This record gives sequence, structure tokens and C-alpha cells, in this order.
Amino acid sequence: MAHQHSFSRDAGPLGLLIGEQRMSRRAILRKLAGLTLAGGSITSFITSCGLPTNLSPASQTSTGSPTNPPSVLRTSTSSSLRTALYTYRGHSAGVMGVAWSPDGKRIASGSNDGTVQVWDAANGGHVYTYHGHADDVNAVAWSPDGKRIASGSDDDTVQVWDAANGGHVYTYRRHADAVWGVAWSPDGKRIVSGSGNIDTGRGDTTAQVWDAANGGHVLIYLGYSEPVWTVAWSPDGTLIASGSVDKTVQVWRAQ
Repeated sequence: MAHQHSFSRDAGPLGLLIGEQRMSRRAILRKLAGLTLAGGSITSFITSCGLPTNLSPASQTSTGSPTNPPSVLRTSTSSSLRTALYTYRGHSAGVMGVAWSPDGKRIASGSNDGTVQVWDAANGGHVYTYHGHADDVNAVAWSPDGKRIASGSDDDTVQVWDAANGGHVYTYRRHADAVWGVAWSPDGKRIVSGSGNIDTGRGDTTAQVWDAANGGHVLIYLGYSEPVWTVAWSPDGTLIASGSVDKTVQVWRAQ
């Protein structure tokens, strides 16, 4: 018995596997002799004992089985979940768009309640509510200097208003369907807006550029077959990228 104990200890993992199967000492010796004569491997020996051959180092050293590893192996290494600093609850319907002011002090949000609301980014305190739209507000964007806000709506308009007090500046009315995206040029002189009928997938399907000073029309981009969902200017202001329900992003010259 002392000799048998010594064999199991010296064999390491193999001894443990044999012990688990409760094989007799004679059966063990026969198996090992067969391996030696036939030039077999430890893998074939394990297989003949009825044990799995796909054991990974992790499963061999853990306390769980290969098919049900210990929970520590499934623990995510991602960063911890965060909680909100504060929650602004001024809207009465879903919020479709949010944007930070360039100085980071305020946030504008557009909602299906037909309003754009501006609030303090430091504590969530309400600043004012803009009531100029007649339908859902889908997008909001601050001018680069932070003095104005543009908002696009299901009422087919883009409206520009004073970011300091919510006073109306002007309304752009050249779209024939809901406006889904708005963006200011880097120099603040122009605005691009994307439109389309999301229910039919047709309708307007244009991106339009216009003068941010007075709403004067500049150009229309007709490259899409379905609604234009989002728009963005290049940092140098020479190009515009637009994304559509037709599954494409297109880039075109802004001038």
C-alpha cells in the first residue's frame, strides 16, 4: 500500500485521474505496459480510461468540471457599471436628441412632446423651454459659438433660436417631410439638414444646406432613395457626410 501511495503521488495529474477512476494497481500496470510496447501516448491512455481528452489547463487546475467551470472563470473583466450623476425629468414624452453647448455648461434636448429644453449641465436645473415646433423634435444642434440652437422636427421645419433665452430667430421651410438631422458648419455660417418620410421610406429624401444667418437656401443634395437620417460637416467645412435609411453613408462637397 505504501508503494501504491508513492506511485499516485509521483504521477501527479495522471495519478489523480487514475484515482478518480478507482482502477486496480494491476489494471494500471497493464495499461502502462501496453503503452510502452505499442508506443502509445498518455492521451490514448486517458481515452481508454473513459476520461475527456480536451481538458484545458484552466479546467485541470480549477475546482469545476470542464463543462461547468467555476464562476470565477466567467467573471467579466470590464469596468464597473456607473450610476447617473443626475437625471433631468422635464420632458413629458420620449427624448429624441441631445447636444452639449460648446462651453460644456448647458445641454439641449429635443422630445416627442414637441419642445426643446435647455438645462444646466452642472446640476440638471431647468433653464428654459422652447415651444416653437408643432410636432415631435428629432434633432438639436448648438452653433459653434454657443449663441444659437437649431432643431429639426416632424413638422417639416428646422428652426433656429436664441440659446440665451429661447427667442425665435427664423424657420427654414424648404423640406417636404420630417427633419431627422441637423448640423452647423464649423464656421457657423451654414446649416445642413436631412429629411424624409420614415413611414413610406420615400418623400423628401434630401439633405439641404442653407444660410445660418437668415435661412436662405444654398443647395440640395439628391443622392438618396430613402430618408436622410443624420448629417455631419468635416472639420474643415468643405465636405458633408450623410447617412440614410437606404443603408449608405455618402460624402459630398458642401460648396
